[in-house]
Amino acid sequence: MIKTDLCILTYNEFENLKENQFSIKNCINKNDFNEVFFIDNKSTDGTQNLIRDLSIKLIIQEKKGRGSAIIQAINYSNADYLILFSPDGNEDIDDISRFIKLINKNSYDLIIASRMMKESFNEEDLNFFKPRKIANNFFNFLINFAFNKKKQYITDSINGYRALKVKKIRLLNLNSKRFTIEYQMTLRSMKENYNICEFPTIEGQRIHGQTKASSVRVGFEFIYCFVKEFLSK
Repeated sequence: MIKTDLCILTYNEFENLKENQFSIKNCINKNDFNEVFFIDNKSTDGTQNLIRDLSIKLIIQEKKGRGSAIIQAINYSNADYLILFSPDGNEDIDDISRFIKLINKNSYDLIIASRMMKESFNEEDLNFFKPRKIANNFFNFLINFAFNKKKQYITDSINGYRALKVKKIRLLNLNSKRFTIEYQMTLRSMKENYNICEFPTIEGQRIHGQTKASSVRVGFEFIYCFVKEFLSK
């Protein structure tokens, strides 16, 4: 039997988690997870108390940054697969069942919920100007052009809503501490000729609060990540 863990990543997400708590509990009850756990980046808004009220395991993040949280989750998990989920409203929790179906095939090393496929919806799709989507597609093009050894074009190398085969992803020795972690993971998976699968997702709007990422700073970090990996080909 294939064992799957669900990791929920939080940092000051009390309002969003409160709104999503029943759908999260319902998801847990519907799926036979090996373990469900939160990794929380020392939230100060009551997020940790709410997690304890939900009676779900809470792990305090050891180092700052989204990348550090994901690396910690990968190192902690003892399952075959690990699903990463953020409860901010962008990610559709109903897609968990789609991840599970693909995981049960046991033929993929990395599964990504894509916001860029024809059947997908990106949160900027209702806008005339789509700077974030344009930037994402630019970085998708770079990674496919430089590293993709397969015929299948990966449309959303950046999205954090994904499932990973734990033992295979550990071999990548990921070291990005910030928001480039998923890009590095996809890029190195391409380098190693891993089997990557995508399915279309509908990206919702963030329910409460603002994103923690600065677009300009993150953009430069993506460029640095790409150049560094390209030079080490």
